[in-house]
Amino acid sequence: MAQQTAIPLTGDELEVDHVWQVAVAGARAELSDAAREKMRAARDVVIAAAHGDSEHTYGINTGFGRFVSKAIPEELTQELQLRLLRSHACGVGEPYADEIVRAAMLLRANALAKGCSGARVETVELLVECLNRGVLPVVPSRGSVGASGDLAPLAHLALPLVGEGEAWVEGERLPGTQALARVGLEPAELRAKEGLSLVNGTQFMAAFGALGLVRARRLARAADLACALTLEALQGSRTSFLPAIHELRGLRGQIDAAANVVRLLEESAIIEAHRWCDKVQDAYSIRCAPQVHGAARDLLDYVAYTVGAELNAATDNPLVLVDEGQLVSNGNFHGQPVAFALDALALAVAELANISERRVERLVNPALSEGLPPFLTQDGGLNSGFMIPQYVAAALVSENKVLAHPASVDSIPTSAGQEDHVSMGNASGLKAWQVLANSERALAIELLAGAQGVEFLAPLEPGVGVRAVRAAVRELSPRLHDDRPLAGDIERVAGAIRDGSLVAAVEAEVGELR
Repeated sequence: MAQQTAIPLTGDELEVDHVWQVAVAGARAELSDAAREKMRAARDVVIAAAHGDSEHTYGINTGFGRFVSKAIPEELTQELQLRLLRSHACGVGEPYADEIVRAAMLLRANALAKGCSGARVETVELLVECLNRGVLPVVPSRGSVGASGDLAPLAHLALPLVGEGEAWVEGERLPGTQALARVGLEPAELRAKEGLSLVNGTQFMAAFGALGLVRARRLARAADLACALTLEALQGSRTSFLPAIHELRGLRGQIDAAANVVRLLEESAIIEAHRWCDKVQDAYSIRCAPQVHGAARDLLDYVAYTVGAELNAATDNPLVLVDEGQLVSNGNFHGQPVAFALDALALAVAELANISERRVERLVNPALSEGLPPFLTQDGGLNSGFMIPQYVAAALVSENKVLAHPASVDSIPTSAGQEDHVSMGNASGLKAWQVLANSERALAIELLAGAQGVEFLAPLEPGVGVRAVRAAVRELSPRLHDDRPLAGDIERVAGAIRDGSLVAAVEAEVGELR
């Protein structure tokens, strides 16, 4: 449910969780009074430049890209901004996910609220009202090279503000003017530099980063849940997770992942029952899980650092330096920092799924599964049990390996060589988004298989935390007796990983996990 208090936009204080609240949970946003004051001061600098006689200022009285040397007469400066949106709105392919568009709207409004772009308060208020009233621009997802930011996507996002383009309102796809009218708004008439201020920036890349980071951190905790559940089902050892071992290496993510598993295993009758067995070591997918899960967590910390900064960054060109009374050309719109971060996010999440699939293999393979029935089913042969879910996990992690190849190492010149190095950050975001979905489903398969496996050890019970994991899974998927389609079960558990409800259910029993 949406929270009652609106998220204030100041240009300096937006956080990742705020982006999730607005883009996914439906919270409102509003411009702060301080932002309005900063924006008015920056607007005065733009007006002075637009009406000056001597100096050419990029995007105000010049053309764009390679046309930077083309002077534009003052009487055409407003037309220039409208034509900019029209010319740049040439994205193709399926639209971005709704939550990505809402996040990009929020982030663009926050960037303009910083008071370094020179857009009018009225224009930004219109953008915020479109977000709050459910006007969702139709934005094709292909066409950005992540150089001057996300030019094509942001142009599509901005067109409904001037009554052009298309937008969704209450499930209906409408032309821009009709979309605004449906919610009681009127189109803006852009003034000098405003079109440029709306399209120059990294907001679609940053939207992938902010929302993806929330999902990835939930997935990291879910991976610890799945590992603990599988460890119990395979009658593995908790020794490799003891805190003293991980303190000796000193990596924070590893320490936290191991601590989570140890907490989940507390009071395990299963572990106590095989304390004196002759098994010496578990396979790496169990024994080295803290090292792998922890490395992913540490990589996500880097992503958080970069994305957290980008949410409040000034990424326009030119930027307005109010104290100096200047507009300065710059390269803050270049997406390389976010592109690297998005590729890192994909790597981290892909590896969580990769090691998870190896644990699923150990659960279903009778040569590896420590006495569990083949493929976790009774009446094997008549039933196939978890044979094919492991295929699905294998397919997902194999696809991830292709998608995890970094887009950020590529570049191709654009604008006749004026923009001769680009970040490809939009491709990084699109790939990371798919890797997240694949990995949530792969972890869901391990959770389903682990719950099935641990139940074959009854009457022995797992640890308190693992019992909570199994109970949360069973709320979404009953135990598999005779074969049935498991596609819906996988999607329900993946959804609970994505929205955080799975981890929340376990934390309600054992306290907050790291």
